[in-house]
Amino acid sequence: MVLKTFGWSFAITALGLAFAAWQWGWEAFGVVLILSILEISLSFDNAVVNAGILKKMNAFWQKIFLTIGILIAVFGMRLVFPVAIVAISAKVGPIEAVQLALDNPERYEALVTDAHPAIAAFGGMFLLMIFLDFIFEDRDIKWLGWLERPLAKLGKVDMLSVCVALIALLVTAMTFATHAHTSTGHLDKSATVLLSGVAGLITYLIVGGLSGFFEGKLEEEEEREHEEEEKAKAQGKPVSAVGLAGKAAFFLFLYLEVLDASFSFDGVIGAFAITNHIFWMALGLGIGAMYVRSLTVYLVREGTLDDYVYLEHGAHYAIGALAVILLITIQHEISELITGSIGVVLIALSFWSSLRRNKALAAAEGKADTSAKNDVSSGV
Repeated sequence: MVLKTFGWSFAITALGLAFAAWQWGWEAFGVVLILSILEISLSFDNAVVNAGILKKMNAFWQKIFLTIGILIAVFGMRLVFPVAIVAISAKVGPIEAVQLALDNPERYEALVTDAHPAIAAFGGMFLLMIFLDFIFEDRDIKWLGWLERPLAKLGKVDMLSVCVALIALLVTAMTFATHAHTSTGHLDKSATVLLSGVAGLITYLIVGGLSGFFEGKLEEEEEREHEEEEKAKAQGKPVSAVGLAGKAAFFLFLYLEVLDASFSFDGVIGAFAITNHIFWMALGLGIGAMYVRSLTVYLVREGTLDDYVYLEHGAHYAIGALAVILLITIQHEISELITGSIGVVLIALSFWSSLRRNKALAAAEGKADTSAKNDVSSGV
């Protein structure tokens, strides 16, 4: 199962590292390896959240996620995105941006740094909305009950998550954005942060709304299909919901890609702290993205989220932490080690809590079985 799921990731890792060493030498080999580890550590929470969405898709769309999706993730976010940042910021063409990255990496890094406030605001708001919608929803299973119960009650207020997110954006614009970190010092980027933050919020509402709408339609169709199946068999006319399922899966796929893009912001920006070479960056982050994709599918096929029920909670708390960190980095630089460690620690704690819960349930079931056997043997 592990080899089947991670086989392509292992193969791409071997080929990528070998190509880096052959083309650019051992320095490139080391940098690509470090970037791969960085991407995996920063995106583990992404895999957990993606798994919660991917498990609603069939095997076909899971394959699409691993093939077309990975091409979008690697070439779109890990290669085209950094180039697009420079092209837009410097008002040059994409080919000129690539030449700038190769011929003048210091200038290229400066342009990316100048674009960071807008990137952080967009990604931060998108991720913050994911966290808020999760924490304000009343769920049967609660990890931190003392916190989640009152928040679930507050979540009954319509559009509360949007209001909280907009308040966070306004506070950010009036504080961190007034002294935003750029290549030439700290400048006032309030307008830029507000515009980018609103764009991130709108993107979440559109993509999330569409995916939720078609997901609901798919569930309704599945219920109706179950009721009509016997009638269809009697008439010799099979029932098909391929068209609707395709729409639902497509918008869920779109949501996953936007979600992955938002998670990629910190990895792409953090990579510039290690190297300015865009091809080393794309190769290292692309290898890491392959493992995140494979891990997502592994979690779905193994039913890990069903066995360890708090993992999804830990991942969403990590998302909330990442959103806050992105907004803070508009003014202050934060080490990628800290960013990645927070997510890993939160998910590790949720995994440990899940293990404790499973052991407690198993012990309770064992006691119940023993009590039942004693009652039967005593004739009760």
